[in-house]
Amino acid sequence: MRRTGPLVGAGLLVASLVAGCGGVGDGKTRITIGLFGNFGYQQLFEEYERAHPDIDITDRTASYSDHHKNLAAHLATNNGAADIEAVDTGYINQFKQNPDKFVALDQGLKDQWLAWKWEASLAKNGTQIGYGTDVGGLAICYRRDLFEKAGLPAERDAVSASWPTWEKFFETGRRFQASAPQGVKFFDGGPTVLNAIVGQAPVGYYDPSDRIVVGENADLRKGWNLVTAAVADGLSAGLLFSTPQWNTGIKQGQFATMACPAWQMAKIKDQAPDTKGLWDLALVPGGGGNWGGSYLTVPKQGKNVEKAHELAKWLTAPEQQAKVFATAGLLPSTPKVYGEQSINQLTSEFFNNAPVGKVFIEAARNLRPQYQGPKAGDIQTELGNAMQRVEQGKQSADESWAQFVGDAGRLAG
Repeated sequence: MRRTGPLVGAGLLVASLVAGCGGVGDGKTRITIGLFGNFGYQQLFEEYERAHPDIDITDRTASYSDHHKNLAAHLATNNGAADIEAVDTGYINQFKQNPDKFVALDQGLKDQWLAWKWEASLAKNGTQIGYGTDVGGLAICYRRDLFEKAGLPAERDAVSASWPTWEKFFETGRRFQASAPQGVKFFDGGPTVLNAIVGQAPVGYYDPSDRIVVGENADLRKGWNLVTAAVADGLSAGLLFSTPQWNTGIKQGQFATMACPAWQMAKIKDQAPDTKGLWDLALVPGGGGNWGGSYLTVPKQGKNVEKAHELAKWLTAPEQQAKVFATAGLLPSTPKVYGEQSINQLTSEFFNNAPVGKVFIEAARNLRPQYQGPKAGDIQTELGNAMQRVEQGKQSADESWAQFVGDAGRLAG
């Protein structure tokens, strides 16, 4: 699961058509970029266009799942891909299996990125298919006002201290729920919390040999048991991440906490600007972990390959990643910027002046990367579906787990 944005309909078709001609009527070269949510790029696009008057940048945004399905289809038919295509960490392994579909990126830039970030998008033949954008990192975003109404401490240090482990997190949730405001649940939905727990495990859905191991992964099953028990105790709002219902839940204050990778902050701001100052940021239970992070790729089928490559390189350079962190909160994957005072001392007025720079840079430095197999994104979707079946009362926890293991196994074929 990853940051997502609204689907586009006719606009997507128009963007695809103009991408094919590679230019616009005023003689400029149009570069299209396919995204799946708020990457914090709008100001950068404007800055780049000012410096390159011959370039016109058009972005097209689809939902997380549709974006990656569409990209796979465009690559298979050699038609319809944007000049630059974003790929989430859960899908990068799938796409790097076909490096011949992408422009080989500049190996000389390797040292700009965290070593594991660079390696994750490197194909077996040595072709680099993606420049890293952000990394997820993990924290917990919480509503101070709702904690206060439930009679719980609301200061971020006290909140962080209350849940050193996930077991303690759910214990806090049970105390919250006992005195919660009417209609408010402790967390948004089981899939979101479980994604954070999975992101902390040494092994996720795959082992390094690309074998799916969900059925034998004790850490994954332990997380499942913890979350489904919390669901049974009424702590979950039962909302699936980034659906219209989830967006409404943020606006209406239907839940008090959510697992919060760095990019989640932009999502909250976008969906509920009127909640400024009500949110805060606490440390994640268990310490460390990662959820998400993306790459910019340049499909070979594009009409403006060289100029698209230059734009992708510029957007992911340390200087631009620092700007995105300052404006949108997406955590850079270029460690050069971590020591900059403007970055590591960054606070967020929206999140009650939380020290977002300190929290997320520390998370990035402590992050232990987890291997992502070819269908990791699809398996994550299946895990979310499995948790939803439990939350909606369609299956017991054990029944839904058994189906999930079977569904994940079939993806291996």
